[in-house]
Amino acid sequence: MPDVNLLECFENPAADRDYVIEHVAEEFTSVCPKTGHPDFGVVTLRYCPDQLCVELKALKLYYQSFRNEGIFYEAVTNRIRDDLVELMQPRWLELTTDWRGRGGIRSRITATHGDVSRR
Repeated sequence: MPDVNLLECFENPAADRDYVIEHVAEEFTSVCPKTGHPDFGVVTLRYCPDQLCVELKALKLYYQSFRNEGIFYEAVTNRIRDDLVELMQPRWLELTTDWRGRGGIRSRITATHGDVSRR
């Protein structure tokens, strides 16, 4: 099971304003629960912090905890979204997973929280 306890935050240094943070993890892996084959994806996290920001080393370790997890794309995306929303309570958040193609099909899953800005 992915380890949510690996996640850490720090105080937002500009909590009095809206701004967008984007983190892109290009080497995300998990396992297909049907085939047991590895799934490779890119995770893009965009959010407007309120009081807290996610710490990057902790985020990387949390993502790595999915490495041997048998989990569908949709579940990965929504699990990460839920864990980060619970941890940070951002003003809004958008989590997108973009999966490498298999069998001629590529998948992109997006889960949001709050009124997501498209700026």
